[in-house]
Amino acid sequence: MLMITLSHVVYALVTVAVIVVMLFRRGVVIPTLAGTFLVGWVYKGDIISGFKAVYNANLTAAKELFTIFLIITFMVALLASLRDIGADRRMIRPIQKLIVNGHVAFFVLAIVTYVISLFFWPTPAVPLIGALLFPAAIRVGLPPMAAAMAVALAGQGMALSSDYVMQIAPMLSAKGAGIATSAVADKAMVLSLITGVVSIMGAYLMHRKAIRKADAPVVTQAEESANSVPTLVTPDFAEAAAAVETLPPNVLKWSKIFSILVPLSMLAVMIVMAASKFGGAAAMGGFEGGDGAAFIGGVAVILLILSCTVFSKVAALDKISDHLTEGFVFAFKAMGPVIPIAGFFFLGNADFSKSVLSLGENVQAPAFLYDLVMSVQYAIPSNGFFTAFGILIIGIIAGLEGSGFSGLPLTGSLSGALAPTVGMDPATLAAIGQMGSVWSGGGTLIAWSSLVAVAGFAGVSVIDLARKNFLPVAIGLAVATITALLIW
Repeated sequence: MLMITLSHVVYALVTVAVIVVMLFRRGVVIPTLAGTFLVGWVYKGDIISGFKAVYNANLTAAKELFTIFLIITFMVALLASLRDIGADRRMIRPIQKLIVNGHVAFFVLAIVTYVISLFFWPTPAVPLIGALLFPAAIRVGLPPMAAAMAVALAGQGMALSSDYVMQIAPMLSAKGAGIATSAVADKAMVLSLITGVVSIMGAYLMHRKAIRKADAPVVTQAEESANSVPTLVTPDFAEAAAAVETLPPNVLKWSKIFSILVPLSMLAVMIVMAASKFGGAAAMGGFEGGDGAAFIGGVAVILLILSCTVFSKVAALDKISDHLTEGFVFAFKAMGPVIPIAGFFFLGNADFSKSVLSLGENVQAPAFLYDLVMSVQYAIPSNGFFTAFGILIIGIIAGLEGSGFSGLPLTGSLSGALAPTVGMDPATLAAIGQMGSVWSGGGTLIAWSSLVAVAGFAGVSVIDLARKNFLPVAIGLAVATITALLIW
């Protein structure tokens, strides 16, 4: 019989407190830091151990998650170097020719956003798409709200919830559940596509009748007025776009080359990763766990070096440091708060609690979360349906704080603990929780997230955008969860 100690009770109370704070749309860094201190203090019996636990938990989480910061840094640095030579905007320009009417524009925006966001994440992708493709789409009759929904659902929703290329979200979920990253990544990819296709089609049907002909006057609704269109191109981006045309001839040549080289390189990365997954792993070494992120990160670094060199020549020796600094700053702003949150939930996992609590080699590590779940398993319905939707709802609640990623250690840990009691694969539950957390907090359902950027470029109300996203996203998440129960 499991022994539930006072430290288990403290861990449970802090976990409940974290969820309550999330419901009030507040940050949970302080509760998780304080909770780690209290659990360490109570478990070891002295206050010094509590102080050490706080530090060790953050150190353990940082070591486990640093690969995440590194891949974000390299991809953002690459995008910054491409901006110097104008290649980032030149990559988008051929797509403008595909936007011939409002119906086509909606799906072009969704597809382009999805592809770019898979590699560079939606946050740096949105300004690029908003500045160059939003005006073209609205010009041919797509309502600004429909354009914003297409970008948000495809980028912050479908692409970010799978995060299949950089595999940051699956890694966070898998670490919490104590399983392989690839197991979560594959299932999350399927569920993200289901949720994305359902929600994007729902958004299209909502606006299908409002799409104008290319030569029709712009509607006069407050959220879709013609006056909102000029705000699409901010002064910074207008200046940068103009700068592309005034680049020196030698830089202009490299701008054209890199606008082709970078997409081809990323396409090659995807082909190699797909080939390794479907039969070619023996020849290429495979891309399990963090190997996929290492591969794309290495490619990004080489492209970064080449891009800096052709633009700055000898000065590239210093210029590349500026881009890497920009990348690190972006990474820590985006992911920094996740470290203390992950540290607390790693404390509930036996794989990490030994290092957090500074236990000896021969001391059995506590598994606080698993022990708590097992102690009340008699009260948990042995029904995969209720468990799956419970994890989904917890994920949605966890995403309310506006990040989307900070809730993944929680949903991952709960998935690993609950899966054995209901006879489900923990990877399936972790992927479902990941869908709820990222679709909620990543920037589709709440206005205090990166959804603000999408609404700003489209010139619509962020509150209205979040409200209109709710129904298609809710239906998509429900369909994806039911599908997961049926096929896995």
